[in-house]
Amino acid sequence: MDTLYIALLILILIGIAGLGWFSFVLYKKQRRNSEKVIREVYKASNEIKKSISHSYYQSEAYAQLIQLLDFKASLPATRGWAASPDLLLTIYETISRTKPSLVVELGSGVSTLVAAKSGARKVVSLDGSKEYAEKTREMLKEHRVRGVDVRFAALLPYVNGLTWYDISTIKDLKKIDLLIVDGPPGNNNAESRYPALKEFKDKLSPKAIVILDDVKREGERKLAEDFAAALPNHELTILNHEKGTAIISPR
Repeated sequence: MDTLYIALLILILIGIAGLGWFSFVLYKKQRRNSEKVIREVYKASNEIKKSISHSYYQSEAYAQLIQLLDFKASLPATRGWAASPDLLLTIYETISRTKPSLVVELGSGVSTLVAAKSGARKVVSLDGSKEYAEKTREMLKEHRVRGVDVRFAALLPYVNGLTWYDISTIKDLKKIDLLIVDGPPGNNNAESRYPALKEFKDKLSPKAIVILDDVKREGERKLAEDFAAALPNHELTILNHEKGTAIISPR
């Protein structure tokens, strides 16, 4: 009987120990899950804060544009592929400060309107889409802006498998004071905008400024750095805009 009692006692102790171990493991698992949930909530909270701050900054830039420029009609959306308000405000500030004689931009749209109304003497805008080029012309007409040359430049085979604007449409351009590179679309090929360096480097005036959008992407960032290297009297500044903006300006 004593042996039986001892055996039962041992089994009970083992059961208690097992239950304790199970409880400990369950506690650790719950704690890890709780910590994971806390980390995820903290991360989501930070993302929400960044999103709110970003939205406020874009709204603030948009409001400044509305106040600074006497628009005669409503503006198209500035989301998605369109130039973001922070970039548009930078274009306005650059033009109003430097008073360029010739502005050339790759990719037409709201930026064309802003460039024209900011004091540029002449604006030439290239677009690889007939549809978007016509929409830009209609927008300029609605805002009663004249003297802007919106050119349809078909995207043709270039080199290394790239497609780029028909270079015959830029042969007459020279002494460019401001070059805005926001096209062609760069989401399918990281180097889609790279030909701008070769085709425009020798068309820039000595005081030229180059503005590049989307430099948070690797291809556009490399283009900005190579553009700056090709212009030894210029320096590169990266602005922490929605999509990243590079400004290459005289020292």
